[in-house]
Amino acid sequence: MPTTPYDPPELEAGTLRVVPLGGLGEVGRNMTVFEYGGKLLVVDCGVLFPEEHQPGVDLILPDFEPLKGRLDDIVGVVLTHGHEDHIGAVPYLLKLKSDIPIVGSGLTLALTEAKLKEHRIRPYSLTVAEGQRENLGPFELEFIAVNHSIPDALAVAIRTPAGTVLATGDFKMDQLPLDGRLTDLRAFARLGEEGVDLFLVDSTNADVPGFTPLERSIGPVLDQVIGKAPRRVIVASFSSHVHRVQQVLDAAAAHGRRVALLGRSMLRNMTIAEDLGYLHVPEGVLIDYKKARDLPDDRIVYMSTGSQGEPMAVLSRMANLDHAIEPGPGDTVILASSLIPGNENAVYRVIDGLTKLGANVVHKGNAKVHVSGHAAAGELLYCYNILKPKNVLPVHGEYRHLMANARLAQDTGIAPERTLLAENGTVIDLRDGEARMVGQLDLGFVYVDGSTVGEITDADLKDRRILGEEGFISVIVVVDASTGKVISGPEVHARGFAEDDAVFEDVKPKIAAALAEAAQSGVRDSHALSQIVRRTIGRWVNQSLRRRPMIVPLVIEA
Repeated sequence: MPTTPYDPPELEAGTLRVVPLGGLGEVGRNMTVFEYGGKLLVVDCGVLFPEEHQPGVDLILPDFEPLKGRLDDIVGVVLTHGHEDHIGAVPYLLKLKSDIPIVGSGLTLALTEAKLKEHRIRPYSLTVAEGQRENLGPFELEFIAVNHSIPDALAVAIRTPAGTVLATGDFKMDQLPLDGRLTDLRAFARLGEEGVDLFLVDSTNADVPGFTPLERSIGPVLDQVIGKAPRRVIVASFSSHVHRVQQVLDAAAAHGRRVALLGRSMLRNMTIAEDLGYLHVPEGVLIDYKKARDLPDDRIVYMSTGSQGEPMAVLSRMANLDHAIEPGPGDTVILASSLIPGNENAVYRVIDGLTKLGANVVHKGNAKVHVSGHAAAGELLYCYNILKPKNVLPVHGEYRHLMANARLAQDTGIAPERTLLAENGTVIDLRDGEARMVGQLDLGFVYVDGSTVGEITDADLKDRRILGEEGFISVIVVVDASTGKVISGPEVHARGFAEDDAVFEDVKPKIAAALAEAAQSGVRDSHALSQIVRRTIGRWVNQSLRRRPMIVPLVIEA
């Protein structure tokens, strides 16, 4: 049950304040604000993707309200890696103040800057690498290599006079990573010896026992599936999963196939990754999508977006036969990604649609074509034992993930009162090695809908759901301005009803009678008359048709 908001006290001198604005109780919108000495440091600034009960919404942002009056106090935004749930909201924050410095690794900043370019923002950026230390205001930062499902991910140690915080970002402990870049456990051990006062740790896989499988275990499976495929192969993945695209390119090259990249974000991200040396393209393998259609079916692999069932992404459009490439019998479709919570129904709809068209769909449920980018319980236990943190704040995950992570921390001997189960907006103060929850901000969802940001409300979404699920009725009545008697109508028009408009003949006398009664009582206000029409037809529709549609009455005075 959500905590009742309450104001935190004034921040005392010598105390570090930590406020997660997103990423707790959800998979996405990751963003945490650190405050010391009147200055703010932001770590990550990501988006959440909408679910089915949020129709028409493109993206969901963290609530920037606590920052809006303090933009000049922000010394920088540190980005741990280049996934949308960690960088996607940066353009919206920088629209509030464009000269806030952004800090991150080479690939992370390249992906962020490409996104900012689309918003016509030229950022002040600082490229950092593992082992590097930088000072931003009162915060001394040390960047530590971690591996994840995108190259160049970093954890960040934040040192202040109030104590040391380690934020992992998203990470795992793949011991044989494709790029040879290990999670730096020696740096973790050094920090553990120095003393970690607060550990912000990725919780996404905390409820998965054991260890996350190796990324390189996917390569042989992809090689086998692509090698046996009789016709075209379509692989769907996240548009920033460089390692997965690398494995597809290598498997395609081994079997004499060419690869065409589909989807604007896939093409943009992989071009950046190749230019920076993170993606190694075998000679002659990549081919332009338009030229790919001239190749024989058994000589092409399409690498596309849409692994989460997003309605406008390439794979969904293929499944709906709304794309130039129409999957059919003999084609192989590989969904090489995880299922983000909330997207399951959309993904299975795409799988069913492709299967109906005759394609052989290979996914995580029937083949080992994906491994997670997040540390499982065994890896997290290692981290707790290496770091021996004084306080733990599980982040990045739904509530069950945060709870599982807290239990792991307690299993290694961290006291329950030192394991903070927080939510978005919880205010945590760190002082003298003790972290305490001291407030709860009232935060909301900020919806991006087309070109509007933050203007769509939950009430608007409720209206959209009613329109989609219950239908729409308009009622037009003309009344005499002086007497209130009905001159014309009522006319009833419905949309989204199986019944013909003739079914509403029964309710028209009831509307007229209700308006006549109101006229006798001296009611002349058109708004009050509209409400009478709304109640009368609403009651009748609910009783007769078992529906609760949106009703728009229009009473015209003549």
